[in-house]
Amino acid sequence: MRIARFSHRDAIRYGIVDETDLVVLAGDPMFAGFETTGDRVPLADAALLAPVIPRSKVVAIARNYRDHAAELGNEVSEEPMLFLKPNTSVVGPGDAIVLPPQSQRVEHEGELAAVIGTIAKNVPAERALQYVFGYTIANDVTARDLQRSDGQWSRAKGFDTFCPLGPAIETDFDPTGDAVIITRVDGEVRQRGPISDMVHSVAEIIAYASAAFTLLPGDVILTGTPAGVGPIVSGQTVEVEISGLGVLRNTVRSA
Repeated sequence: MRIARFSHRDAIRYGIVDETDLVVLAGDPMFAGFETTGDRVPLADAALLAPVIPRSKVVAIARNYRDHAAELGNEVSEEPMLFLKPNTSVVGPGDAIVLPPQSQRVEHEGELAAVIGTIAKNVPAERALQYVFGYTIANDVTARDLQRSDGQWSRAKGFDTFCPLGPAIETDFDPTGDAVIITRVDGEVRQRGPISDMVHSVAEIIAYASAAFTLLPGDVILTGTPAGVGPIVSGQTVEVEISGLGVLRNTVRSA
């Protein structure tokens, strides 16, 4: 089942994607279930929004693809290497990634994202996927020069608009399958890698993170990026595609 959050006639609503329509839900399905209102909205008439706004945090993992770690001259960590992005960094499909004046090099990082559906604390890896509501696409936008100069990543990863999510949440996606991440900039393929190349699986990441802090419904887990990260500049369009999840498309502009 594919769930979208959308704007239509000045109202923000949730719906089940049914080919060219949205079957309108009575409320946020993460909390209100999948009761429908009986209304249908054509996808063409709706503006898709970020499918979830984390109520607490975005948890991300670094260096989770060996080829990406190598391209930046880093070693792969034996344990997941976690960092946080603020929920104010989240934007939706079609929204602009805004380049901050503090940075001279902002880069794309296409990723698979897991959306937590149930409170999770000290969850064992063998049960971790039971706490996932569904999956979507993310772009872990990074001010690479600030990441290097700051010595820690909060500012470089945390600017407003630096976490595009979308276009929808797929509840039936298999994170252990053979889906491929492809990132394009103005149609040119920059990244291509199977999610099976992850060093630490989605289940392992959730278990590791939940041992440190409680994961709340709506929290988003970013699972790392394959090789091919590169700069984006004003006027470009970035597309992140994951087979089975669709395409997340965002423009880029200066502040």
